[in-house]
Amino acid sequence: MDELELLKKDWQSGGSREEVQLSSKEIYPMMHKKSSSIVKTLFYISIAELIFWVLVNSYPYFASDDYRAELEAMYGNGTVVLGLTIFSYSIVILFVYLLYKSYKSISVTDNAKTLLKNILKTRKIIKYYVIYNLVAVFLSMSFGLYYMVYENPEISTQFAKFSDKQMFLATVFMIVFTVVLIFLFWLFYRIIYGILLRRLNKNYKELKKYEV
Repeated sequence: MDELELLKKDWQSGGSREEVQLSSKEIYPMMHKKSSSIVKTLFYISIAELIFWVLVNSYPYFASDDYRAELEAMYGNGTVVLGLTIFSYSIVILFVYLLYKSYKSISVTDNAKTLLKNILKTRKIIKYYVIYNLVAVFLSMSFGLYYMVYENPEISTQFAKFSDKQMFLATVFMIVFTVVLIFLFWLFYRIIYGILLRRLNKNYKELKKYEV
């Protein structure tokens, strides 16, 4: 059992007023240190994610002429592809920056109310980032499937030969595929960021409970 848990047990056992006050003063630095460490880890994970997506998206684009031509055909021209890429990376970089600011704010604060406020702010940043990514995946998948079915000559020709039953099954398959992919992304963020957010939420609740 760590030192914080021992202090919590002492608090709950109903010690003297002086002991409770001492525990309160000792609990805050520990909660502060833990919260700062969690946000720092979130910041490092966000940097790793940024590097990962840059590599995943950039390598095929520059390594394959066919892939680059397919993207440009899908979005009209290379300028649109470049604009969307810059926008996408800008959002991730903004997220990394906001997390860095949260980490710096938490690491230097010496006020319990400010710490609570910064924890709430960090939770909101993560929440909005996950929502943005899930929406972006949905829109990308929807647009990609639409292009594949209606704009790609080879595939659209095949779909034109489908019977009503085959078209229905193909549509159901594409919907299920999209839902499963979005679920996998949600699960990824739930595992990677969710574990740390639950720890951060626990710290927030402890701070509120003890009102340090």
